Amino acid sequence: MRILLVEDDEWLAESTARALRTQGWEVDCSARGEPVALSIAQDPYDLLILDIGLAGIDGFETLRRVRAQGSQLPVLFLTARDAIEDRVRGLESGGDDYLVKPFSLNELIARARALVRRSRTRLGNGLQLGTLRMDLEARRAFIGDAPLALSAREWEVLGFLLARADKVVAKDHLAQASTGWEQGVSDNAIEVCISRLRAKIEPAGLRLRTLRGLGYLLEEALP
Repeated sequence: MRILLVEDDEWLAESTARALRTQGWEVDCSARGEPVALSIAQDPYDLLILDIGLAGIDGFETLRRVRAQGSQLPVLFLTARDAIEDRVRGLESGGDDYLVKPFSLNELIARARALVRRSRTRLGNGLQLGTLRMDLEARRAFIGDAPLALSAREWEVLGFLLARADKVVAKDHLAQASTGWEQGVSDNAIEVCISRLRAKIEPAGLRLRTLRGLGYLLEEALP
């Protein structure tokens, strides 16, 4: 899971990010709301944790810009404001949940996990590109009607790429996709996995490109 945390209190941002990373999640931090919409448009985040009382544009305006570009990313507000009116405004502006400071880090982790789980359920239990299908609930993959054999590692990486089809995925983000990899996974291990996947999905009319210095791109092959 990849999270964007927007919090202008440096100590709180660091401690919160540290707690989230103990779950094996990747966390990017921003102290301001202005760059958030562009970051979400460019990068494959699973959750936005957003403080309301930011310097510059506040959390409400930040979220308005995110939603205006069509993003359905789940959003958890963090704020010192505990008035009912602020909670209602946060939810009506497109937020999915609301946590008042000071908060328990364990509760934050639980809420983050629940939000992402609900978001993935809303999106459905399948992914498809061309004739390649992945049934996320049954953990089975197919090319047309034919089953596609994948190792556990290949399953995680292919699912990560397929959910972000036609977008460039950085190599370090891809390493986070496999729960079986340690943080210090070698570039060679990633490249071996990509090479094996490339051979397996070519019959589905797909292409898995390596963009040097950028990452990988999964797309349908041109006729």
